[in-house]
Amino acid sequence: MAESSAATQSPSISSSSSGAEPSAPGGGGGSPGACPALGAKSCGSSCAVHDLIFWRDVKKTGVVFGSTLIVLLSLAAFSVISVLSYLILALLSVTISFRVYKSVIQAVQKSEEGHPFKAYLDVDMTLSSEAFHNYVNAAMVHVNKALKLIIRLFLVDDLVDSLKLAVFMWLMTYVGAVFNGITLLILAELLIFSVPIVYEKYKTQIDHYVAIARDQTKSIVEKIQAKLPGIAKKKAD
Repeated sequence: MAESSAATQSPSISSSSSGAEPSAPGGGGGSPGACPALGAKSCGSSCAVHDLIFWRDVKKTGVVFGSTLIVLLSLAAFSVISVLSYLILALLSVTISFRVYKSVIQAVQKSEEGHPFKAYLDVDMTLSSEAFHNYVNAAMVHVNKALKLIIRLFLVDDLVDSLKLAVFMWLMTYVGAVFNGITLLILAELLIFSVPIVYEKYKTQIDHYVAIARDQTKSIVEKIQAKLPGIAKKKAD
């Protein structure tokens, strides 16, 4: 009787344990809207930049946009040395004034709070050799790609691509005659912080006209490639 009761109980125990096991992955899966670990890791800084230029946080984007625009406008009016000197002086004025103010408050109140920037002074800002090598390796990947692209364009690996570069540089000579580098940077910043949000609102209309322009450009390039000697043969091979 004991063996039979044990036999009858064991299936129930095994069935309950087997029924409890599938619920573990579901409980550890997190919320339905949570990003996977790999996706969150691969997103990283690119997601932060995306949120910045799309004005997801208006205050944060406003601070970044306003400060960089002020710096670029200052560089357009003054030299780089003057702008850097004024920025450093402004930062030192704020920190020194706050340091003196806290020292006076501590002397009057006879408190021993210590240095007001103690928490920031204790932060470890050293760059490890492993992190430095990671940054260098990531930069070298982009440098190598750029070098290969430059060699292809200047040694005319593809005649059409080299002609595109020549036309673009010819147009840039007219742009350079009207704007200087700082002005172009100011215009680039204005476009970066305005075009994405406009495109997000009017995506359908913009995509329609872009598709029309792309089709027209593609047909013109195909006509040019058909008339250039050696291009048609190369494409066929």
